Amino acid sequence: MEELLAQLSTLARSMWRFRWPSILVAWSVAIIGAVGVFLIPDQYEASSRIYVDTESILKPLMSGLAVQPNVDQQVTMLSRTLISRPNVEKLVRMADLDLKSESKADQESLVAGLMDELKIQSVGRDNLYTLAYRDSDSAKAQRVIQSFVSIFIESSLGASRKDSDTAKVFINDQIKVYENKLLDAETRLKEFRLRNIESQNAEGIDSVGRIGQLAEALATAQLELREAEQARDSARQQLVEAKTQTGSSSALNSLLEESALAVATPEIDARIAIQKQNLDALMQRFTEQHPDVLTTRKLVRDLEDQKKKEVKELRKAAMAAPAVAAATGTSLVSQELSRLMANSEVQVAALKARVSEYSARYNQAREAAKSAPQLEAEAAQLNRDYAVHKANYEDLVKRRESATLSGDLDSTAGVVDFRLIDPPRVSPTPVSPNRFLLLPLALVAALASGFGTAFVASQLRPVFHSAAQLRTKLGLPLLGTVSMVTNPADARLEKIRLVKFAASSGGLVGFFGLAMVALALMAARKG
Repeated sequence: MEELLAQLSTLARSMWRFRWPSILVAWSVAIIGAVGVFLIPDQYEASSRIYVDTESILKPLMSGLAVQPNVDQQVTMLSRTLISRPNVEKLVRMADLDLKSESKADQESLVAGLMDELKIQSVGRDNLYTLAYRDSDSAKAQRVIQSFVSIFIESSLGASRKDSDTAKVFINDQIKVYENKLLDAETRLKEFRLRNIESQNAEGIDSVGRIGQLAEALATAQLELREAEQARDSARQQLVEAKTQTGSSSALNSLLEESALAVATPEIDARIAIQKQNLDALMQRFTEQHPDVLTTRKLVRDLEDQKKKEVKELRKAAMAAPAVAAATGTSLVSQELSRLMANSEVQVAALKARVSEYSARYNQAREAAKSAPQLEAEAAQLNRDYAVHKANYEDLVKRRESATLSGDLDSTAGVVDFRLIDPPRVSPTPVSPNRFLLLPLALVAALASGFGTAFVASQLRPVFHSAAQLRTKLGLPLLGTVSMVTNPADARLEKIRLVKFAASSGGLVGFFGLAMVALALMAARKG
């Protein structure tokens, strides 16, 4: 501790030797600092506060009908990118700041300065923004902040309208593209159907199902043909027996009864077969108690009863004249059987034609079935392409309507509301510089420069102030020291110098004190 105090004492004595140059430097710095503080131009701040209301009753009402972007995120991004060169250049033109710019370099310097000086800050989590700008001209600061507020509001609305218009243009272009694709798909599908119109059917049944239907119809026709052929053969056999019959009355009645019962009724038989097929189809889908099933069964019974009645009428006609029949013998039976055989021949011929037609259709269907998979695959691909293009086209039309509705929604005043909480205003008193802070800092700087000057000078021109310091520094034995004896005149001169130094040092502090008083009076007068 004693060594440290000794070093400090030695340093203070060394700096004391250069007290007058340090005082001169301190006064110079003090004067320059004070003058500089008073010469700094006053800065006036213009500010404004804007609240962006993104909560609207239209949002829940239009949910699902219109595309609703994240307005909060858009406003936040806008606040971060608002101070850009294009916006600042627009602000320079709006506030007439470029009137004094004579060259391109001046304009660039003006724009760069504004980009550094313009401030936009978000207040908390709410969409409340503060716009601020400082300048020595209060009127200029107010013009700048008014233009800045206008750009902030117009940029948000303009961006929304631009995005909506761009989306609609893009969607319209895509709709035209898919409309052409849809027309091409429709044309290909139409041409395919025209080329293969013979292989199509109204029921939408494929080739395998069509072959199955034709096979079933062919089997039914063949069965009916066999039944008709058996009936014809039976009538032919009875005719042969009638010709060899002796002609008894009982035998005649028996032959007439058998011939009458063997009569075929093609129309009623065909109707009964059709109704039985319908009944089989209904039984596969419904129960016995279904109304359609009951109705079909009743119709089948009615047709069978009608057939029985016709057979009875035929039998009565055959038995109407027994005496004549007895006289004529088997001639009447032969005539009746000949008529029945002729009817059977007609029915057999008709059924043969039906079997032949169904056979031709069946063979044609089987030949067509060989190329059916390729045609069905081509038809499926065409239908799939058409369905995809149609779905995309309809989806794009819906999105275009949604984009149009979104653009109309954005253009209304209720979606995003910009509320000017505080209109652009300029502070009545300068907000900077803070001279009450700068003057003490200038005093500190002056004192520091004075002490620094003395310290640097003492280090550049060192001296030894004690024998111990000399002996320590040189490392040699010290033989003796010579003391200096001061007379009263020298002592008075030293006191005068000390007073002058104290007066100059105190004058420096007093100078700053007077500057602070003058600054306070100026501030009170402005207030």
